[in-house]
Amino acid sequence: MYKNKLFLLVFSLFLFVQFSGSQNNTNSPYTRFGYGDINDANNGEQRAMGGVSIGSRSSASINTMNPASYSSVDSMTFMFDVGASALMSHFSQSGANVTRRNANLEYITMQFPLTKWMGFSAGVLPYSFVGYDFYSRDTLLVKSNSSASDSIRSTKSFIGSGGFTQVYTGLSVNLFKHISLGINAYYMFGTVTNYRGLSFASTTTNTISSTDYTSTTRTTSITAKNFRFRFGAQFYNTFDKVHDVALGVIYEPKTKLGGGFSQITTGVINDTIDVNHPGYTNYRFELPALFGVGLNYCYNKKLTIGIDYSVQQWKDVQFFSKTDTLSNRSKLAVGFEYQPNYKGRYFSQRIRYRAGFNVSDSYYKVNGVAQPKNYSLTCGLGLPLYNKANNSTTMLNASFEYGKIGSTVLSEDYYKFTLSIAFNEHWFMKRKL
Repeated sequence: MYKNKLFLLVFSLFLFVQFSGSQNNTNSPYTRFGYGDINDANNGEQRAMGGVSIGSRSSASINTMNPASYSSVDSMTFMFDVGASALMSHFSQSGANVTRRNANLEYITMQFPLTKWMGFSAGVLPYSFVGYDFYSRDTLLVKSNSSASDSIRSTKSFIGSGGFTQVYTGLSVNLFKHISLGINAYYMFGTVTNYRGLSFASTTTNTISSTDYTSTTRTTSITAKNFRFRFGAQFYNTFDKVHDVALGVIYEPKTKLGGGFSQITTGVINDTIDVNHPGYTNYRFELPALFGVGLNYCYNKKLTIGIDYSVQQWKDVQFFSKTDTLSNRSKLAVGFEYQPNYKGRYFSQRIRYRAGFNVSDSYYKVNGVAQPKNYSLTCGLGLPLYNKANNSTTMLNASFEYGKIGSTVLSEDYYKFTLSIAFNEHWFMKRKL
């Protein structure tokens, strides 16, 4: 039985790694900037609570945001969490509206104890998504040889795809009963591809022809192949048996984005190919330093309140060998969870009700201008599925998120539904004969 479960786990991880190379979880035009839409890698439970995670310390869920949380796992428990999402985005600009839909497998994680005071976690998580396909048209007035006016229609096309994925392993240890330290090691891979095209078509029958103008295209690809690390700590205690408090902090240093860069331009006098191999310093790309702090409070194992604040210092990173082309991204998240009675006889008493919200900055600029703040409102449920055969509980987490991105020029409203299943089984218990 154990070998079958282990095989299923390894196969699932392998399948996700293969699938993640071609996944597309967005249709937003804003993903053409920077490395695309940066994913915070929250699990299904945390998404329903507005993304609160840094101070979260639970033996029933896998918190990859703060590696210090892994040591909270029960000494006989193996956990396996898989999540998928469906996204509907509504874009509006100058009275025009369009709606796009996506669905994707998002993450696979696992966690188990190494000793009573040490926990281990590993899995595959998204880092960024790129996905857009749009165009704009314009009419140019020109003069022909006969001094008559003519017009040429130009079409600009923009297409983007890809993203970065990260495989991680993490370790956490408990110290002095009230302190936990942890570290995550990530290997990032994937490619972000952006295409731009300019083509012409004549709108009249005068002497000017579209063949007098050369269409041009440019394709750029940024590839990631590098390691990075995240460090975390949690300070936790219980007061009067009913007040559980945990303070968490995380830190991630600035890291060079290994891999390579290529740019292919066609349609000019001489087609050009610019390739930036690993170690070749024409262009430099980096990932930002991250600082975060979070506080969680739980009363009598019923009501949980959490708040997080984090900052990614994108302004200091090199992007195409230039700094200050991106903006610092701060995020404030607040979340709540209520469970009537975790030992209740009735299923309705053990359901977890969740809600939250967050406010964040965009890390990219549009035409050199920083964008307005983004915000989202979230809610969800945690449904416990009890297995009497092995005395374990599987948690089915469902979350709904409404968010708003962009400015008055182009506004994006999105609705995201996430469904995750967190398996919690006793793999390390010695059975009595």
